[in-house]
Amino acid sequence: MRVVAPTLVPVKAGDRVKTDRRDAEKLARCYRSGDLTAVWVPDEDSEALRDLVRAREAAKQDQMRARHRLSKFLLRSGQRPPSGVRPWTRPYLIWVAQLRFTQTAQEATRQDYLHEVEHMRERVARLEQAIMETVKLASPSLQQVINDLQALRGIADISAVTIAAELGQVSRFDSARQLRGYCGAVPSEDSSGKRIRRGGITKTGNAHLRRIVVEAAWSYRRPPGIWYGLRRRQESISEEVKEIAWKAQHRLHKRYMKLGAAGKDQRKIITAVARKLLGFIWAIGTRAETIASQQAAA
Repeated sequence: MRVVAPTLVPVKAGDRVKTDRRDAEKLARCYRSGDLTAVWVPDEDSEALRDLVRAREAAKQDQMRARHRLSKFLLRSGQRPPSGVRPWTRPYLIWVAQLRFTQTAQEATRQDYLHEVEHMRERVARLEQAIMETVKLASPSLQQVINDLQALRGIADISAVTIAAELGQVSRFDSARQLRGYCGAVPSEDSSGKRIRRGGITKTGNAHLRRIVVEAAWSYRRPPGIWYGLRRRQESISEEVKEIAWKAQHRLHKRYMKLGAAGKDQRKIITAVARKLLGFIWAIGTRAETIASQQAAA
């Protein structure tokens, strides 16, 4: 059985008659000609994990808004943190908690904004803990994908879970090009004859996946290297996956430097790096699922 996306069923512009019989005949003709696009249907566990990951993403957005409200209130009030105190660190929050305003209304506003920032921090921490507990109960294939993806630079535990939850099953993509199209990271094109015109990326795919991959791509601005955090994440990862991740560091950093030397806009450079990063994600994900299936069959 194949599930077809209703929005991708071809529709004639002048067809204004819709009946069950005509719909059935049209679907049969489109299926025979290969014009129907099948979609992957996630199971209950995959969908539940995806909902939890997206709840954490929404909490991070709310946390950012709460921080903006507090910081802009302090800015309007003329309050500046002491020299050397970075925003949203523990010393910064202690400084905000010790502030006092002579106006009762301003003091009530400060307390409310600070309370909301603390509430959002606890909410994000609670959801991240729930994600880690859920991963422990996930299938061996999903756990293998999440573990191996952390070999890549810029992808830690939460990022790996987000990518795995949004993709569901990496091997359902026959190639890295299909994965890039699903992510909406491929350039749009309007070419005819000898004229070739390419525009910005399509952004027609999974926006959650595209966001997390673009965020990870920023880390490839720095030269290749293995520091303590990445080395610790790679302790339980095979040498083959480490080799793929090391190759990704060299190729993506080289791509970043080459486009930067050509004078390209930095946002376009990061998008190009993210598009190539999806290829390495596909390679590691498909390999992890293959190994997990072989171990399950053994």
